[in-house]
Order: sequence, then structure tokens, then C-alpha cells
Amino acid sequence: MAAPITRMRSCAAWFLPPTGRRWYSSGSFLYSAAERGLFRDVFPAEGGAEVLQKLMDSSPQTVYCGFDPTAPSLHVGHLLPLLGLIHFRRAGHHCIAVIGGSTALVGDPSGRSHEREPLSPEAVEDNVRGIRENLQQVMGHHEECLAGTRASTGGTFTILNNATWYRRRGAVEFLSSVGRHLRMGTLLSRQSVQSRLRSPEGMSLAEFSYQLFQAYDFLYLHQQHGCRIQLGGNDQLGNLMTGHDLIHKVTGQDVFGVTLPLITSSAGDKLGKTAGNAVWLTREKTSPFEFYQFFVRQLDSNVERFLKLFTFLPLPEIKHIMEMHAKEPEKRLPHKRLAAEVTKLVHGREGLESAKRCTNALYHSSIEALEVMSDEELQELFTEAPFAEFLFEPGTRVLDMCRKVNAIPEGARGYEIITNGGVNINHRRVTNPEEVLVAGQHILKNGLSLLRIGKRNFYIVKWLQLADSESILN
Repeated sequence: MAAPITRMRSCAAWFLPPTGRRWYSSGSFLYSAAERGLFRDVFPAEGGAEVLQKLMDSSPQTVYCGFDPTAPSLHVGHLLPLLGLIHFRRAGHHCIAVIGGSTALVGDPSGRSHEREPLSPEAVEDNVRGIRENLQQVMGHHEECLAGTRASTGGTFTILNNATWYRRRGAVEFLSSVGRHLRMGTLLSRQSVQSRLRSPEGMSLAEFSYQLFQAYDFLYLHQQHGCRIQLGGNDQLGNLMTGHDLIHKVTGQDVFGVTLPLITSSAGDKLGKTAGNAVWLTREKTSPFEFYQFFVRQLDSNVERFLKLFTFLPLPEIKHIMEMHAKEPEKRLPHKRLAAEVTKLVHGREGLESAKRCTNALYHSSIEALEVMSDEELQELFTEAPFAEFLFEPGTRVLDMCRKVNAIPEGARGYEIITNGGVNINHRRVTNPEEVLVAGQHILKNGLSLLRIGKRNFYIVKWLQLADSESILN
């Protein structure tokens, strides 16, 4: 029978750091991570935390976390498990990220009210490539952030695809060798199973078997890589328990599961693509600017908790940032620091600079920011704005440009929109339709014009420069 769950938040004292030990040592980081709110539950409960502490003090351990490729990119909801791996790695332990190239075809029922749409093998392969890039990207940026500092990444980081070991297993052989060790009563008692069995849709055999496959992933990694710790979201606790039971019955050894809190929206919904509120880690799906703004716009009630969860800032520094916020809340210092740290981790230093340029261009009407923005950044910033390229002809008027992009109606009505002040070019209002476009004012150094009609209708114009027009634009 499954042991009761132990709440990490109520027993962080189990992980008190040894006297004189620096913050990121294998013996103290569990306490630091629990104090930050990063860890929620530990399994097994009966003495598990003390044993885990001693185990990690004795030698570097191997820890893994799984990521099913159900989309071509990870999203913000996946960041905490990935950050959990980074915390372990910084403490000198070896980390494995498992991409579920096979389990994605089965579908994890945890936290879901209905079965996932089936994916084709081709779609899964594409998603595996995208998620592998996400994992490499975040780890690479984290190492860049540590460059030149005293901190060290310590342990290793490996990416595996569970399709590599399931390809060698037949269904009958797998069930006879693995399934015989698990009891139906225990599997049926899991909360993720019970909630689905009580739903109108019920639960398919494929979904029910998911916990068997995830348990075997843990067993395989334990046998082949010496892995004894699994990380997962709090909704994965049942799957972690099943893996623990399987390994204990097959090998007799103790392993551990550690869960992390789920990140939810202000409405209480789990962040993810199913809820329609995903903030993706891939630039093509969520630009660095949009990613940065997601964290800048967090509620005051979330920002301190998110600084602890999503950044590596020392807790005393976070406390100081929040004290400054209490004195000058209008500056939103913790929100900006949170957004900067997480954007730098996911999109790198250049991604952060891009987000800041876009922020200055949009919210601070910065001409300087507009002039150094790339075409890609402009299109990311104004995702719904038409983007057009035209050959620049000397003598082109404001009216001509507006009509080229169909921003105003033909005839007198379009003329009036300009004269009435309804047109802005590069954040400057223009009221003369006959005004000739001038370099440095209407056309920026990068050959771009940002046209706004009314309050919200943007158009981006790129002027193609020929030899006879270069003198005008320079």
C-alpha cells in the first residue's frame, strides 16, 4: 500500500545545511530549494527525506525528469521541472532529461479531464526535435550566465529519448516481465485514474497503461544509469509512486520521487496548451518580447514567489528587492528583474536585449529602439501588423505610403484621417498628407517606417534602397 505523502514545505528543516557548508553544496541545496518553494512532496514519506539527504551527501547522484513531446515546444509550465534539474546539476549531481518519444503516443492522463488527441509518429518526431532544442537552449544559456562567476555547473546533463529502449521491447514480453510486478488495486487507486474513471468519458486502456511505461522509464534509468531520483510536477506523484514500487520489487533498492508545484494562471488554471494560455519556450511560438511581458505583467501577489521559483537569485537579494518594491511600487522593480532573469535563461542575453528593445519601442515610444530593431523583431512585436516592402521613390508623400499599404480609404475620407491627426509615423503624429517622406524622421536608419492609424492599427514598411535613393536615406 502506498505510503502517505510528506509535504516538503512543512519539513524544510530536514534539509538544514551543515555548518560552514556553502549554499550550493550537495548537502545543503535541498534545504535551499525547499525554502524557495521549489519542492512540494517527497516520496517515500517514511524517513525518505533523511535518507535522501544522506545519499546526496555521500556521492553525486543521478536524477531524471520526463518531458512528453505532445507539442513542438515546451512552455512555461515545464520550466520548474527543468529548473529543478539545473539546481541538482549545480549541486554536482548528474541530470537526465527524458523525452517521451514513445510515451507521447500513449498519452499521460494526469491532470486531464479527457483523452489527448492521438499523434502520428511523424508529428512526435518533429516534436522531439523541438523539445531537444528547448532543453539544449536553456542549459546552454544557463552555462553562459555562469561564465566568469564562482558558481559551477558541477554535474553532467544528458538528453535521452525513451523510444530508444521501447523499440527493442515486444508487447507480450514487456507485459510479462514488467507488468507482473505491479498490482491492479494499487494502480486503480491512483488519483489520476480515479478522477478519470468517475468522469463521463472514462479512461482508455492506453491511458491507464501510461503509469506502467513511466515506471519502466525509471527502472531502465536506474539499471542503466544508476538513477535513484525522479522529478515531476505535483500531478505526477502517482506515476512517481508506481516507479518507486516497480524498482523496489525488481531490485530491492530504494529510490525517491520529488515533486514540484504546478504553475497556474490568476484564474487557477494550469498553464499549458490545453488551457489555451501557453507561453512557449520557442521563439517562433512566443517571441522574447511576449515572454518578457508575461513575467513583467505578473500580479504583485505572485512576483516574490516567482522570483524564488524561476530565478537563481539568492534569497537575501530577493528580500531586498521586495523591500525596495514596498517603498517604490510604481517602479515595478521585482517584476522587471523577474522578467529579465527568466528571459535571459530561456532566450539568452541577445533575447533579453531584443525584448528590451521591443519594450522601449512599443511602450516608451523610443525612436532609437526602433532604428536598431531587426525585421524579425518588428514582426514579432507587431504580430498582427502587415509587413510590406516597397521600392523607395524620391518625393513619396505621407498620403502615398498610407495608400500603398491600404491603411486609409481612397478619396477624401483617407485625406481627412491624416489631416485630423489619425496617422503616426515612427511615433510622431503627421497631419499633412502632402508631406514628403524624410530620412531620419519618416524613414529610420534601418530603412523602416512604423505606421500607426488610430490607436491600434500598425503597419510596417521596409523601403528597398537602390543606388539613386541611398543618398536620401543616409
